[in-house]
Amino acid sequence: MVYALKTKPTGASVSSYLAAIEDESRRKDCRTLASLMKRVTHCRPKMWGPSIVGFDRYHYAYQTGHQGEWCIVGFSSGKAHISVYLLSGFESPVMKALLAQLGKHKTGKACLYIRRLSDVQPSVLEKLVACSVAEIKSRHAKAER
Repeated sequence: MVYALKTKPTGASVSSYLAAIEDESRRKDCRTLASLMKRVTHCRPKMWGPSIVGFDRYHYAYQTGHQGEWCIVGFSSGKAHISVYLLSGFESPVMKALLAQLGKHKTGKACLYIRRLSDVQPSVLEKLVACSVAEIKSRHAKAER
């Protein structure tokens, strides 16, 4: 069964979304994060719904039959923090080690929350994004075999 996600790629402008971020520092951080994700994924950003800047996409299918598409990595600017969407879970030893070196952050199931980029180590953030992209592509490739 293909689940109809509410959050899908749209034709909305990423530039307009970023330009509309009121806080100048947050706007600059989000532009920097977009550049980092573009560099890692080699993909242009697309808006997913009204507030997620996503890069690349993959199709997932669970054993329950639930399927859908989602961006491989992305982010969204919220009032309190920037949500960085990575792979589901931070349990691997590599991800745990990187998170320990990252700096000030919080995590959710598949989100990394940061207040500002100056709170984290940029090179570690880039490694986290790269590891997440590689893991998702690996899982996706295995699923298609």
